[in-house]
Amino acid sequence: MAFSSYKNIGAVVKEFQTTYTESDFIIETPFNINNYFREELQFMMREGVVSNSEYAICENLVYPVLREVWKGYYSKFLLWSHESLTYDEKLSGFPEYILAKRSTLGKVVLDKPYLLLVEAKQDNFDAAWGQCLAEMIAAQNLNNVPDTVVFGIASNGAFWEFGKLESNLFTKHISPYTIYELDKLFAAVNYIFQECEVQLEHFPSAA
Repeated sequence: MAFSSYKNIGAVVKEFQTTYTESDFIIETPFNINNYFREELQFMMREGVVSNSEYAICENLVYPVLREVWKGYYSKFLLWSHESLTYDEKLSGFPEYILAKRSTLGKVVLDKPYLLLVEAKQDNFDAAWGQCLAEMIAAQNLNNVPDTVVFGIASNGAFWEFGKLESNLFTKHISPYTIYELDKLFAAVNYIFQECEVQLEHFPSAA
């Protein structure tokens, strides 16, 4: 069954016996946003067609933010777009974006995933989180180290929501972020990337 078959987060929590909770766990970690990036994003949002389709949202609003933060972590991680992720027949599909450990075999190999991002299609965040949590569970199983934290993001381009999965506990960050408050959004994404980096250091067997 594909990740997209899960239509709400409650169904995933029940099927995989995951505990759901909410808290503001993100510690905003300042990120120096390049002025050129700010200008380009503002130009696209003002003059471009950025939200007429799922692909436009991903290409114009979501991926540029992830890529800009990823540049500071590229030596340890690769940012994958629409790459196949398969654990078993119930947990398989194509997440919009995956942040995975950089493989010693080169950038053509998908190694252990630590961050999954799903677009909230038609602004349906509950369905997006159902899909995202299923992907996070698949990643946790593939990593084969239950104590590692796997992070997730659901976004419709304008609004970004964050979550984390540790063992069988899923925690959703209560407060959403918005692309209209760019410094705060980048600080949140930067925190997630830093926490992914911590996983590599704390769990060397998973690295």
